[in-house]
Amino acid sequence: MTITRATRVRVQKAGTIAALCGAAAIAAFPILWMLLSSFKTNTEVFAYPPALLTDNFSLNAYVAVFADPTKLRFFINSYVVAIVVTLATLLISILAAYAFSRYEFRGKGLMSIVIIGVQAVPPITLLIPYFSLIVALKLYNSYGGLILTYMVFTVPYAVIMMTSYFNTLPRELDEAVKVDGAGPLTALFRILVPVAMPGIVSVGVYTFMIAWNEYLFALTLTRTDDMRTLPIGIQLLLGQNNQEWAQLMAMSLLGILPVLLLFLIFQRWFIGGLTSGAVKS
Repeated sequence: MTITRATRVRVQKAGTIAALCGAAAIAAFPILWMLLSSFKTNTEVFAYPPALLTDNFSLNAYVAVFADPTKLRFFINSYVVAIVVTLATLLISILAAYAFSRYEFRGKGLMSIVIIGVQAVPPITLLIPYFSLIVALKLYNSYGGLILTYMVFTVPYAVIMMTSYFNTLPRELDEAVKVDGAGPLTALFRILVPVAMPGIVSVGVYTFMIAWNEYLFALTLTRTDDMRTLPIGIQLLLGQNNQEWAQLMAMSLLGILPVLLLFLIFQRWFIGGLTSGAVKS
């Protein structure tokens, strides 16, 4: 029996879809388990044999999280740090990337090497030096200490990515504005930034994720609960004598939502092609 080309294509397509569905199910199962476990009691979480669903559906874990000012403070701290780091990183990276993309200046090559080199250094090797520096600057246990430290790691990546994106944009876009008498900043923010929005959104979401999920420096550079971020707050639920697993699952699930919402809201910006046709022949 001869298999036609159309049949082979359909079989391959069906196989690809099945494989993707299987991979998606494997990736989504831990999140589903975390969601369902947040409605259980601590005893039910470790029941054997394990049960996916519970007969005693309860919102006690979420009530305990929202009723505790300390736990809410963890969320507030994470939002403040992540949002400020993201906005500051985008502003600096857009300005720096525009200079690297559109201008030639002394030391440009050396600065590019330094920026790339910073990305190659494992963050954990800088933990003690940064701790000493933050303490010396009297920024220990403060928003400023966390924000400045995170930006050391987010800005180089953002500059590299934004420079690469600006290099793909035709120079005619900003040169046309300059001919009309506008300055470089006008060309940047009124012409290039709107066109480069997919790249800016991608860098912004990535930066937010780094600042939102960072654990090591948040643990080292903060001392009190009123300055600790969400990853540290989740870890604190695992005490020496008591483990609040249901609350841990609830806080972890709530911690996923901001990043998930960012992807859902800005999903269309990740698709390139906004610059196509921007310059008419």
